[in-house]
Amino acid sequence: MEVCYQLPVLPLDRPVPKHVLSRRGAISFSSSSSLFGAPDPRQLSQRRGAISYDSSDQTALYIRMLGDVRVRSQVGFDPEGKGSYSYLCIDFRTLHSCSDSSLIPDPGFSSAGPVSGRRLRRLLSFQRYLHSSRLLRGTPHLNPLHILDEDYTGQAKCMLERVATWNFDIFLYDRLTNGNSLVTLTFHLLNQYGLLELFQLDMVKLWRFLVMVQEDYHSLNPYHNAVHAADVTQAMYCYLREPKLAKSLTSCDILLGLLAAATHDLDHPGVNQPFLIKTNHYLAKLYRNSSVLENHHWRSAVGLLRETGLFSHLPAEDGLKMEHQLGSLILATDISRQNEYLGKFRTHLDQDDLYLSNASHRHFILQMALKCADICNPCRPWELSKQWSEKVTEEFFHQGDIEKKHRLEVSPLCDSQSNSMANIQIGFMTYVVEPLFAEWGRFSDTRLSQTMLGHLGLNKASWGGLVQQEGFSSPEELEPSSPAFFTMSTPAVTESEPESASAAEPIAVTMATATGETNYKEIPQGSKES
Repeated sequence: MEVCYQLPVLPLDRPVPKHVLSRRGAISFSSSSSLFGAPDPRQLSQRRGAISYDSSDQTALYIRMLGDVRVRSQVGFDPEGKGSYSYLCIDFRTLHSCSDSSLIPDPGFSSAGPVSGRRLRRLLSFQRYLHSSRLLRGTPHLNPLHILDEDYTGQAKCMLERVATWNFDIFLYDRLTNGNSLVTLTFHLLNQYGLLELFQLDMVKLWRFLVMVQEDYHSLNPYHNAVHAADVTQAMYCYLREPKLAKSLTSCDILLGLLAAATHDLDHPGVNQPFLIKTNHYLAKLYRNSSVLENHHWRSAVGLLRETGLFSHLPAEDGLKMEHQLGSLILATDISRQNEYLGKFRTHLDQDDLYLSNASHRHFILQMALKCADICNPCRPWELSKQWSEKVTEEFFHQGDIEKKHRLEVSPLCDSQSNSMANIQIGFMTYVVEPLFAEWGRFSDTRLSQTMLGHLGLNKASWGGLVQQEGFSSPEELEPSSPAFFTMSTPAVTESEPESASAAEPIAVTMATATGETNYKEIPQGSKES
């Protein structure tokens, strides 16, 4: 993570009391040494940072800060001891630059073994999320101490005041939230609608659910990661605010729409469905080669809902209904069903028979809104749209490199030698984005729709100019000859429960995915990839 500036070093000028070290977890501290050992949790919550440690040897293991901090490097120091201590200067940025999280490199520390980055984020981020939630709810501090990341949190909070604007920079917001854009954004939107109180959602369970959702996105994916999910959630929020939807949608519709946006690509492996099918991936077998990824995203989301018990206080029938409706929304994002949904949408508009007082019609509009949010990148301002184009092209070409390595047929758009970023974007805009957003503009003829179509036209022209700079006489020379490249058809999909994996013939996965894994175990129906 890039840090905008160096924050001041805060010394630990007083030994940490034994009763604090006896608790396994994090030591809260501030620049005021009087907070050490303070029994008042309200004071401890006003922290400047935190040290996570193992109580077995009282050794500091990790630092959760945005700048440098000095910590004692002595192992097993006596908390009541006097005198000076040696210090170790640690730069938080170096911890994030390592691909594999490990203990702080210092010969004075006794190693407790490597800890995965996923587990580290889960252990160290929860208190920070709770603090952010207090800021988002406008809860005043009882003690006006400034926390170390006050500037970052303040800037993020200012950005959230403009979360309904179409030029919202999700990349900047993700940096300001230290990579927690999906958690903080989704919680803010749910809280802004009053859904926590309305559905009596336990805030701790909700935070845990959102944290687990964010962590189950693969951060190594250039495109299908938690930042993409946050971007789709922000776009979905913009659509939910459109006049036709705002006056018709129920609170349940809004809750499902936001949760579906946040989880629509959950646990995405960074490769597409044809890759999973031709490598005999167990997910392709489990879901019978139909909407493989979308079914997995849905089942993964349901697994996290049940693991956290977010809806456990609701009647069982209501909980199952919400899970099914969540799946219906996520399954609609399957690009291979684009023509099916677009044709149905166009027919409704031609016949003028969409009645948002009808629950099934509202659900269909939510499906179309999520589809638009999922592929809205070409409709963003050029500075944002171009970044997304670079990321998705990188992911495509990475898959193509894997296919070449294993002597598989290279998937369309994944060959870096026969495709260019401009080629892919122009084709995608022409065959997928323009038809969908033209119909959405017919349904919701608002300033936002006109803004999106305006950016789409400008961005397409910009890519056309780049094509000409690359030495081609016209953009058409690079455009794919058929829209089938972008909407590869698959067998029809139903939204019913898939058959149990135990009834399917076991299959061995022999090809590596983009993550480099070659061993996959079979999972029961609805389970997540381990």
